[in-house]
Amino acid sequence: MSDAVLSQFKQTVVEEKKEAGKKLKIGIIGTGWIAESHIQSYKQMEDVEIVAAADLIPGKAEKFMQRFGVEGVRFYPSHKEMIDNEELDGVSVCTYNTQHAAPTIYALEHGIPVLLEKPVSVTLEEAEAVCRAEKASGKFVSVGFQPRFDANMQMIKKIVDSGVLGKIYYIQTGGGRRRGIPGSTFIEKSTGGIGALGDIGCYSLDMVLNAIGYPKPLTVSGYVSDFFGKDPKYNGADAARFSVDDFAAAFVRLEGDIILDFRIAWAMHVNTPGDTIIFGTEGALRIPSTDCWNGSFYKPMTLYHDLAGERVETTIPLLKTGASLFDLKVRSFLDAVKNGTPAPVPTSQILYNQAIIDGICKSAELGHEIEIDIPEI
Repeated sequence: MSDAVLSQFKQTVVEEKKEAGKKLKIGIIGTGWIAESHIQSYKQMEDVEIVAAADLIPGKAEKFMQRFGVEGVRFYPSHKEMIDNEELDGVSVCTYNTQHAAPTIYALEHGIPVLLEKPVSVTLEEAEAVCRAEKASGKFVSVGFQPRFDANMQMIKKIVDSGVLGKIYYIQTGGGRRRGIPGSTFIEKSTGGIGALGDIGCYSLDMVLNAIGYPKPLTVSGYVSDFFGKDPKYNGADAARFSVDDFAAAFVRLEGDIILDFRIAWAMHVNTPGDTIIFGTEGALRIPSTDCWNGSFYKPMTLYHDLAGERVETTIPLLKTGASLFDLKVRSFLDAVKNGTPAPVPTSQILYNQAIIDGICKSAELGHEIEIDIPEI
């Protein structure tokens, strides 16, 4: 996608560098499972002070901070009360999916940058509302796609950008787990909103869309199912409350005459629905699947191309990232706050990711292909 297209979604960058040596005051909204990774990363940052936490469940935030040995934190029953009563430099939004948009928008309206866990929202309409609030505020939202900081993920983009693949025309991607249905708020529509599609599907989409420059999605034919999640044989007692997808697939047309063939699963009768392959006119790149799709891979990639008139295969050695990807995600957010620089993982891109997810759900419900309409922000 061209810079001109992306720029219409980008917020105005306000150059506002935080005072050197001053600790950033951070608040955490939602103290469930994913917040554990946030707080563990924040605790390692010497320039951070966790000053507040909000959770709807009485006593939950207090127990959370006590468990992680964080003292001096003020607690609130809602994100609004926390934001209204604190002077914060940034917040982590770690609520369940259906509540991602509201606290993010409220924080932006009060001039606070946000590290928002994925998926950015449940619907395209919510994602659009977040983008509008972001643009109006002059602050930023960075979306929690830590795989972006993996050296091997970055290599995928470098290979595409090098031109060695030629024109990209077709991509098959996805992945999933033979058995890997989570519990908690993930599996109910009222809280999770979407299932495997939003939980791990968004990672798979970001891997390839980021590599090819996030072209605009145009149409989608989607399918979702819940055979395993609703079957007590596979999901035990949780089957009774399961109300999201455990499998999704789609055929997506992207700008630039590119086809995206996608599938993702929390449960299936196979170890993988296939490797990710980026097809180009000059070569193809195979990215190996994993047993549990979590945004990274552990086997070398293979580049298929012609050399001196012969068909050859080049193995791309695995690279080491070093630091924890979650730590790198949090650090990038903090550096952007301190230096007044743009979001490390901008909503201008992830809006398209969410548009595809939303389109899959709507197409599946209607039973036919639909156009994806993304208004200018």
